[in-house]
Amino acid sequence: MVMSKARIYQPAKTAMQSGRNKMKKWVLDFARSSRVGPEPLMGWQSSADTMRQVKLYFDSADDAVAYAEKHALDYVVNTPQKRSPKPKAYADNFAYDRSGSWTH
Repeated sequence: MVMSKARIYQPAKTAMQSGRNKMKKWVLDFARSSRVGPEPLMGWQSSADTMRQVKLYFDSADDAVAYAEKHALDYVVNTPQKRSPKPKAYADNFAYDRSGSWTH
């Protein structure tokens, strides 16, 4: 049995999230190792790869790496890009020197 490569990453926030609270966890999941095709009965997407369903959550990247090394998994760590917040004031929406036009 060939084990697929594990990926360790910190997930990005979804478009429906305004805060970054649930982005603190690290995830270990596996890449797809077999072809996906239509299931014969219903035509849904199916695969024989059950490792694709496994998703493990850790408090830190070190914990995830320790788990992968303990279980002899081939892994790669994707480090997240740091955000550079641009502070803005609400009053900037109504400034006279605003570059874009706004109408009501």
